[in-house]
Amino acid sequence: MSRKVQSPKTLRADARAALEACAGWNARLAARRITQFLEQRMAGSGLSFAQFGLIAEIASAADDTITALAVRMGLDQSTLSRTLRTLEADGLVEIAIVESDQRKRMVWLTEKGARRLEASLASWRRAHAELDKCLSTDLVRRLALESEKL
Repeated sequence: MSRKVQSPKTLRADARAALEACAGWNARLAARRITQFLEQRMAGSGLSFAQFGLIAEIASAADDTITALAVRMGLDQSTLSRTLRTLEADGLVEIAIVESDQRKRMVWLTEKGARRLEASLASWRRAHAELDKCLSTDLVRRLALESEKL
């Protein structure tokens, strides 16, 4: 029994339709474009956009354990730990083992990290105001909140 091979023309159309309808693909595309936009506009701030987001997460945390931070950011702990070690080497964060539970580690901003974040906020505000003219940042926030249900 032979299988009928789909014509390239139909496959191309089916692939295009799948990409246009795919929530995952479109979310990744939007995220890359938004990240590139913000990276370009924050280039002179002293922090990359990724560093800015991570440091802001740390600064705003009520629970400063690495586990809680990883959950909030949707990252696995090993990936987060590698990124945090870079920030620690730059003197922007401190990481310490919790005395009462040697398995837990906490992270917080150093004075240098807090100053860097504060200085970067002005660039972020300008970049975000520009972004808000092109894209509903409320819509992006709703998407992030709705995706927590997954």
